[in-house]
Amino acid sequence: MEDKKYYQISSLEKGLKILEAIVDNGQMTVTKAGQLLGINRASAHRFIATLRDLGYVRRNPNGDYEATFKLLELGMIQADKFEIRRLAKPAMRDLASEFDETVNLGILDNHQVVYLDKVESRELLRMDSGVGTTSPPYATGLGKAMAAFLPPKDYAELVSCCSFDAMTPNTITSAEEFDKEMKTIRRKGYAIDNEELARHLYCIAAPIFDYNGYPSYAMSVSGPASRIKTMKDIPVRLLDATRKLTRQLNPKSSV
Repeated sequence: MEDKKYYQISSLEKGLKILEAIVDNGQMTVTKAGQLLGINRASAHRFIATLRDLGYVRRNPNGDYEATFKLLELGMIQADKFEIRRLAKPAMRDLASEFDETVNLGILDNHQVVYLDKVESRELLRMDSGVGTTSPPYATGLGKAMAAFLPPKDYAELVSCCSFDAMTPNTITSAEEFDKEMKTIRRKGYAIDNEELARHLYCIAAPIFDYNGYPSYAMSVSGPASRIKTMKDIPVRLLDATRKLTRQLNPKSSV
């Protein structure tokens, strides 16, 4: 078992785990929170009462505790610090308008794809990954588009952290298969999620390189496979948009 780091504050760790548990479950009693963390009810109550006083949770009419919008507010403040959201929004709107499909902007964080922004399709049947949600990079167009252009050391670290669990029958389930896919993406310049994250969901994604030439972001057009596969212009239009954004972030870029 890994030793506790000397700087680790157990009470802070437990408080954050209770907050995460409340968010994951939607709502939770004090007793249930204590059981999940293996602490007594009195201790769980003190943690939750502190979170309530700080504005992170509230008690609902059923007597259970649920998260407030303070977490969302903090997340949006952090997201707004990314200049890429401001720069990418016009291109995202243009693509969404042209193809009437959902356009997503993502970043790799802690070896997961985090959705930074999106412009939703007006279609009833559409992709529904909310801003701030995460997905495994090996099963998403966004993740594969960024991974393919990572420096070797960063790429090796990412692959070592991938579980390669099957999300659908089409999901890549091995590092060898992933490596092969990366070669195709580097050659084409864009990635495809062919119903790998979810059945019937198809995604085309391309990387956006920052001022250091690093594949920090990616943009995708996503929707039902039955619609996206018929739109042959998506890769060309998407690559045009992401290359323009790369040049905005790095005027010296040759893309």
